[in-house]
Amino acid sequence: MSVNDAKKLADKLFPIFDDDDISIVDIPPEQRRLHTETYDFSISTLVDYLKNGTVFIPDFQRKYVWSRGQASRLIESLIIQCPIPVIYLNQEKDESLSVIDGNQRLTSIKLFIEDGFELQGLTAYPELEGNSFSSLDARFRRHILNRTLRCITILKETHPQIKIDVFERINTGAVQLNPQEVRHGVYHGPLFTMIDEISEEKVWRDLTGIKNDTRMKNNELILRAFALSYSVTPYKKPLKKFLNDFSSEKQNIEPDVALEWRSRFLGALNCINKLFGKKAFRILNENLEPQVRNFNSALFDALIVGFMVSKFNQDMINELDGTKLKDFLIEFQRITSEERFNESITSGTSATQSVHYRISTMKNFIERYFN
Repeated sequence: MSVNDAKKLADKLFPIFDDDDISIVDIPPEQRRLHTETYDFSISTLVDYLKNGTVFIPDFQRKYVWSRGQASRLIESLIIQCPIPVIYLNQEKDESLSVIDGNQRLTSIKLFIEDGFELQGLTAYPELEGNSFSSLDARFRRHILNRTLRCITILKETHPQIKIDVFERINTGAVQLNPQEVRHGVYHGPLFTMIDEISEEKVWRDLTGIKNDTRMKNNELILRAFALSYSVTPYKKPLKKFLNDFSSEKQNIEPDVALEWRSRFLGALNCINKLFGKKAFRILNENLEPQVRNFNSALFDALIVGFMVSKFNQDMINELDGTKLKDFLIEFQRITSEERFNESITSGTSATQSVHYRISTMKNFIERYFN
């Protein structure tokens, strides 16, 4: 059998669901059903799967926060055959399984099997205190490895919008996942890998002032810029659905396209840095100083997308300094202070008309001033 024939057979046996640009209420009733399979994996099998990537923990869930005491009590629960909560997995298009809920448990188990910590704080078997996995009696080791954990897998045939709804319902962490963290769970791939890399760029962190971003605020802002610049469907409220649809549409972006988008984004960011410095994405007063220190997301949309989609003379920006730079800032402040524009970045900022107005206004201003 040729490679092409094998691929055709795989496509037939394991079809990839075609993501449609629709909301849950538009999905036919028969497609709103959740497709799942339940597996009872042994600890030994799960650890092997985690090692070889068959089961993996997505980026947004990778932070491990359990104490050694919590992890030890989990291992003790395995020993005394105490029921362990269900692990939820998501089947990816390549048949691998990403962890939706159960990161702390799986990471703790894998760490212990790899001698990552010694048991402490035990109540049922205090005699085992101080033991690592390898120092346990072989009978305990076999007992742990043979224990099974129930895993419910959401199959890839499930409609993406249904998956998002399920992610939000079954997440049981102390801090519920926000929309961007859910997107990373459902749509992780080349697009989000590129966004992750951009979010670590120094110029980005300097301009936004967002430090220690543990909840992916940076990533959502960057996603907004790409979606508003390159979505095949013009922006329409609600923003959450618009970003979900774009993430689905561009999840597996081609490398050359990703490279071009990254270059355009960073090029726009460097222009903004040259013109505004630390004042970037802040509303300016008549003295050309920020009215407030807070980052304005709506003004960010207008500026970053304006520069990403505009045609302008880069040399004119590079040569701008002194009086000419001040003249530019005065004109920028005048435009952003006009009633309609100011309203578009301060009130009802996600309204369809507001988004289109502020971006088109800024695009026209950039092309007029730098040409």
